Amino acid sequence: MKNQFEIGQEVETTVVQVSGDTVFIDLGLKSEGFINAAEFTDDDGNVNIHEGDTVKAYFVGDSRGELHFTTRLSGESAGNEMLEKAYQAALPVEGAVEKEIKGGFEVKIGSNRAFCPYSQMGYKNREEPGAYVGRHMTFVITEYKNNGKDVIVSNRRVLEAAENEKKAALAQKLTVGAVVTGTVKSLQSYGAFVDVEGFQTLLPISEISHARVQDVADVLTVGQEIKAKIIKADWVHEKISLSTKSLEKDPWDEASAQFAPGTKVEGTIARIAGFGLFVNLAPGIDGLVHVSTLEDVGANTNLAKKYKIGQKFDVVVEKVDSAEKRISLKPATASEQDNDAASYLARQHDDGESYNPFAALLKR
Repeated sequence: MKNQFEIGQEVETTVVQVSGDTVFIDLGLKSEGFINAAEFTDDDGNVNIHEGDTVKAYFVGDSRGELHFTTRLSGESAGNEMLEKAYQAALPVEGAVEKEIKGGFEVKIGSNRAFCPYSQMGYKNREEPGAYVGRHMTFVITEYKNNGKDVIVSNRRVLEAAENEKKAALAQKLTVGAVVTGTVKSLQSYGAFVDVEGFQTLLPISEISHARVQDVADVLTVGQEIKAKIIKADWVHEKISLSTKSLEKDPWDEASAQFAPGTKVEGTIARIAGFGLFVNLAPGIDGLVHVSTLEDVGANTNLAKKYKIGQKFDVVVEKVDSAEKRISLKPATASEQDNDAASYLARQHDDGESYNPFAALLKR
């Protein structure tokens, strides 16, 4: 078959068949080109490419009358001519890290020897230099001189390119408003780090629930799978923030009906500020008792010494602003409690079954 391709020429095409140790690709000709399936095989022996997949490959040459392509150069395909083409086209090459030398590593690519500086080995999770010796790794040629006698390669650029490609794909998918599933990886005082499709995201403590969360460990565990909404996505700085609270029903939607003005509620002091007490009325709903309404409190009174977080506190609702998520409260005074008691007693009847001697006494 007449060869229409030059050594190193790039094609982007479709897989037409995966058979044994060969992947056949469509070239728009009477016969297909082929790629060794080993290039798509993981450490467990699984071939991770299928019919219909798109693949980018480079022409290596004729092999028994068939057109041989590769996604990366290695072994016998890495002659000087091909290495120069790989340098010009930034084609990935495979090499064996043979030993550590001054300033970096000696890498063997086919019959050629190349140099990889320390700074160009690994990317984000770098290991000790000795850990790379003996490994087969992928590189790009950053310098090619003297007919292959002086070759410098970089593994970092390969890893960066793969990372950027993955990040670009995720950026299209992980957008603000998207609901995602992730796994809790670690707990911090300020929230939890959650893995979403291999990307580390943050679930702030304030976005876990409408109910107040004092300790993240009270509601989340490492390894737990959660569903959350993306509320911030900054791909420039690689930061994504999540919210599980956004998927809950907002308790403030029914606050006006639940806590109408004049309603008396037994609440719990949730927070103490210089200007008053924040009292929790229901999960996710706190109201403010202003310092001016508190009895026996002066300008110099330290509220934190007079009141304690977690203390029960009876209040009366004065005003509800659901839009701003604010409720104004005042303490339930002794006189209001006396009126409540009197109202209760007034409802008692002097018939036999419900006769209350204390109520009868008050009526005299």
